[in-house]
Amino acid sequence: MYYVVTGAAGFIGANLVKALNERGIDHILAVDNLTKADKFKNLVDCEIADYLDKHEFIERLQHGHFDGAIEVLFHQGACSDTMESDGRYMMENNFRYSTALLDFCLDHEVQFLYASSASVYGAGRVFKEAREHEAPLNVYGYSKFLFDQVVRRRLASADFHAQVVGFRYFNVYGPREQHKGRMASVAFHHFNQYREHGKVKLFEGCDGYGNGEQRRDFVYVEDVVKVNMFFLDHPEKSGIFNLGTGKAQPFNDIAHATVNACRALEGQPPLSLADMVAQGIVEYIAFPEALKGKYQSFTQADITALREAGYEEAFAEVAVGVTKYVKYLAGQ
Repeated sequence: MYYVVTGAAGFIGANLVKALNERGIDHILAVDNLTKADKFKNLVDCEIADYLDKHEFIERLQHGHFDGAIEVLFHQGACSDTMESDGRYMMENNFRYSTALLDFCLDHEVQFLYASSASVYGAGRVFKEAREHEAPLNVYGYSKFLFDQVVRRRLASADFHAQVVGFRYFNVYGPREQHKGRMASVAFHHFNQYREHGKVKLFEGCDGYGNGEQRRDFVYVEDVVKVNMFFLDHPEKSGIFNLGTGKAQPFNDIAHATVNACRALEGQPPLSLADMVAQGIVEYIAFPEALKGKYQSFTQADITALREAGYEEAFAEVAVGVTKYVKYLAGQ
């Protein structure tokens, strides 16, 4: 029986493959699109049983090739570029593909754990898993939102028997994201900016926030994996859950933590944020016109439902997660 991970060579997918390996599970079918071939590096230290391109996988799936052969499907594969303007591509890749996988898992009673996104909340101020709080700002968010509505209808149906869990990921950062380019986390970019230029860049204030004070719920990828593994171990639990720390922190905290972690590796003492700004180590740049009206200046997961489902572990705050991540990046 296969453990299938779609988007297996991607950021969260590769971390899930590694976590399964650490449990002694290696009968893993890795599914991805390696048009951007550098993603393969995320799987070099992982053990898998087979690899399939996503198009070949869905074709085989729909022709019965995997009937009775899949135990769990972690669906992480998606176009995650929030600036993608090709709505047709986005809906085919994120919505239709996901729906086909859901249908298979429900028909064959296969555990289905999938990636949703906090982008479904758009510019809202309440981040609770309820329809009245959902209003995505871009077609990426809409593709995730629409699939969540399909899941809700299926979960409410009388003939529902398999586990289905959706995770609304907030701002995830950590190892194995280097292939994402401009869509990689702020921590990743700050590490590279500091190493190359001796300073990091943040947006100036917008939406009533001061410079670098826009706030997001930043969640370390290790915590994301732990939550996925919790639901893997509890197949009786289904639903759509926010996956964040429950605490919004300003982008300034990311910059501050990244710079001081880099300085510690160089044997230098920590600096305050004010000192970093005064010395030009933290620099604020104009807010991009292309992002105006499409940017979430504040996110903070309401994790009440996640806690009520029984997940009790604490989440790493920025200072802890970023310091750990910088040590990882420095070792690569």
